[in-house]
Amino acid sequence: MIAFVTGPVTALAPGSAVIEVGGVGMLVQCTPATLAGLRVGEQARIATSLVVREDSLTLYGFADDDERQTFELLQTASGVGPRLAQAMLAVHAPDTLRVAVATDDEKTLTAVPGIGKKGAQKLLLELKDRLGEPVGTPVGRPGGGFSVPLAWHDQLHAALIGLGYATREADEAVALVTPQAEAAITAGEEPAVPRLLRAALQSLNRAR
Repeated sequence: MIAFVTGPVTALAPGSAVIEVGGVGMLVQCTPATLAGLRVGEQARIATSLVVREDSLTLYGFADDDERQTFELLQTASGVGPRLAQAMLAVHAPDTLRVAVATDDEKTLTAVPGIGKKGAQKLLLELKDRLGEPVGTPVGRPGGGFSVPLAWHDQLHAALIGLGYATREADEAVALVTPQAEAAITAGEEPAVPRLLRAALQSLNRAR
C-alpha cells in the first residue's frame, strides 16, 4: 500500500500528474479538483491508493486522506471499480456523497457519468452504512440536494490554471465549452467536468 507520495510535480496532464519521488517519476491518476491544486515545479503531497491488476499497477491520487478513504469505500459496492469511484469524486466531494447516501438522493448519484437510475438505487442500498456520517457542511444548490463545493466552471478554470494555462486562456476555454455544460444542465444533468476539461484542452490546442 502506497499511502501518499511527496515530491516536486514534474508534469501535469488532463487526468494525471507525475511526482518525482527519490529520482523516480510516479504517474498518479487524479481528478480535476486535485490537479487544480498542483503546479509544475512545486512540491506536492498527494494521498494515494494503489490498484493492482494482473496486467497493471495504477496509482490514484487525492487531495487528502478523506478522499482516498472514500475512493476505497466506494469500491466495496458491487460494480464500482476504481474508474467509476474516481468519476464519483470528480463530480462530488466526499461529504456530498455521504449526504446523498444518507438521504437516498438518487439525483446526486445519477449526475455522475456512468450511473443511471437503477445503478444509483443499488449504490444507495449498498453504501448505506459504509461511507459514514458527513464531516463538514456540503454546499447546497437551488432546487434541493447537494452539489460540489465549486461550480463546474470554477473547477474547470482551476484545473486549467493548474495545468499551466494563463488566466485569459482559461477564461476563453471555459467560455467555449459553456454551451456543452448548459446543454447538460437543461437535460437535468450535472456537467461532467472531466469531459469539459478534455473539450477545453482541445480548443486550446487548436488555438495555438
